[in-house]
Amino acid sequence: MTTTRSSIRLFGLALAVLALTGLAACSSDSDKTASTTTKPCVAVEKPLPEGAPDVPVKVGEPPTDLVVEDLVVGTGTAAETTSTVTVDYIGVACSSGVVFDDSYSRGQTATFPLAQVIAGWQTGLMGMKVGGTRLLGIPPGLAYGSEGAGPDIAPNETLWFVVEMKDVKAA
Repeated sequence: MTTTRSSIRLFGLALAVLALTGLAACSSDSDKTASTTTKPCVAVEKPLPEGAPDVPVKVGEPPTDLVVEDLVVGTGTAAETTSTVTVDYIGVACSSGVVFDDSYSRGQTATFPLAQVIAGWQTGLMGMKVGGTRLLGIPPGLAYGSEGAGPDIAPNETLWFVVEMKDVKAA
């Protein structure tokens, strides 16, 4: 019985140490992420892919809230939460000005259910109408967060997109 209690105490102590170690690791990670979120946004590196619109990045401190700005207001069907949208787009990393993805260089629009993309697109494209062009400034928490994505989207990177809505289909 004493051996069982000792084993339980040791197991409990081991769990407590692991939990504290995990908390310390999270704390040091959040310290690292805080320093990466303060990098200012820089102008877009040129040249842009052929046919791509300019991306009017707001140079300076990155936005902490989602930026949604209509550059051209569309007149067609509006995107809803359950819509499948077809778009042309260009995406730029805030801190480097690098175009990390676009549909123009592929010469092909992108079609996807709105519910299956990053939160910044889900919210930012809501209500956008066919024929419209929209600027999105997406803070890390609505994009790829502390993980980043690929070589050009750093952890805690703010993203800028210009999206042209080509088609909206109801679910």
